[in-house]
Amino acid sequence: MNKYSERRSRLRGLLDGEKGIVIFIGNVDSPAQYRDNGYKWRQDSNWLYFFGIDEPRFAAVMDLESGVDTVYADDYEIDDIIWTGPMPTVASLAAAAGANASGNYSAFSYVVKSAIAAGRPVHWLPVSRWYNAVLLSSLLGVAPGDVFSAGKKGCPLASEPLVRAVVKMRLVKDADEIALLDKAGDLGYKMHTIARQGIRLGRIEQEIVGAMEGATLAGGWGVSFATILTQHGEIFHCHSHDCPIEPGRLLLIDAGAESNEHYASDHTRTYPTGGRFTPRQRDIYQTVYECNELVFNMTRPGVSYLECHLAAARHMLDNLSQLGLVNGDLDEMVADGLAGLFMPHGLGHNMGLDVHDMEDLGEDLVGYDPGQKRSAQLGLGSLRMARKLVPGNVVTDEPGIYFIPDLIALWKSEGTDKGRVNYGKLEEYLDFGGIRLEDDVLVTPDGARRLGSARLPIAPDDVEEAMAKDK
Repeated sequence: MNKYSERRSRLRGLLDGEKGIVIFIGNVDSPAQYRDNGYKWRQDSNWLYFFGIDEPRFAAVMDLESGVDTVYADDYEIDDIIWTGPMPTVASLAAAAGANASGNYSAFSYVVKSAIAAGRPVHWLPVSRWYNAVLLSSLLGVAPGDVFSAGKKGCPLASEPLVRAVVKMRLVKDADEIALLDKAGDLGYKMHTIARQGIRLGRIEQEIVGAMEGATLAGGWGVSFATILTQHGEIFHCHSHDCPIEPGRLLLIDAGAESNEHYASDHTRTYPTGGRFTPRQRDIYQTVYECNELVFNMTRPGVSYLECHLAAARHMLDNLSQLGLVNGDLDEMVADGLAGLFMPHGLGHNMGLDVHDMEDLGEDLVGYDPGQKRSAQLGLGSLRMARKLVPGNVVTDEPGIYFIPDLIALWKSEGTDKGRVNYGKLEEYLDFGGIRLEDDVLVTPDGARRLGSARLPIAPDDVEEAMAKDK
């Protein structure tokens, strides 16, 4: 009760000077094929953060002028209770969240429409579910599509003061949240260990995915996002798992666990399918590993994550030049975005209740400080977190190197590299795949630490040793 009351009180303080009401809409059950066969239930993260009620079809109003918080939902009736068993009342759940009052679900719409009719401002956040979009659009008199974030810039119609206040609060995790993130990190460690131990030549990828995801259901809510497990690491979001494990390949596993309290983990490891890296694989792997370590050692309050991304890009290009894949002045290659050919994504993202924390509110508002401008370069332009770091930030550290045949062909045909890529040498890597190494990192007052009680093996020798023991 105290936690949610304190959060809403702080939100009011950040909205000091604003008038009207703030509305929150929780998620509803989503049918998969028909109403009674739905997708797995997951509550809206902002609702969880401010009210904590993990049940469908709830909404709330914070009145900025009266100071009253009211929760709206419908009590279960006997036709429901036959199927669900006894359920707590809305009034009891509202009281447990520290709210002043409660009402039925239809009253929520009446209160919001009455506020609009009276000329009172209505502050709301962008939505992520279609049902909520339809409800919100009917209250506001706008199209449903206008209440979602429009890409990285966010939602123009949403209350920017509210969005900025929520971002400011959720970017910095408190001690309770950090404990839950550590818990999710430990569950993520377990799922990844099961995956590594399951790598066998000839085994179908799906069997490994099933075993590792089973651990998240046994120990938590499940996965924090759709598991990526693939021998085509150059395909960032490869969710097909129908291939047998082949010799001489690299298996990239990007997967996370979600605790029962809905806090996320997100780790990536890349393994040689036969248990040992080839010399060429080890060269690239060592570079990615060094970038991961470099970023972690840089991570501390006052350093921007933009600086960390650029430092990783510089180190990557330096090593690739020694392998004969690129050539030229190192500073100029970094400034011109040459690293984007090999790492067309950003270094990392915020993490918390969402694995990509709050990006439904607008990626630029979440990940960029006022005055920071997103780059147009490939790779750097996809950096989700560029802010100057403060204690309590939780970010992923996930550099990678990928050899994407279509991208390489495009750069070669358009001369994007300005003559600084050795395509003759690079074409030897067209069947390589990709490598990504990712840890979850908490910024502390004097530096940083990785979340969870243990770190998955990551140094190349340690990976080979772990895989040998697995056998």
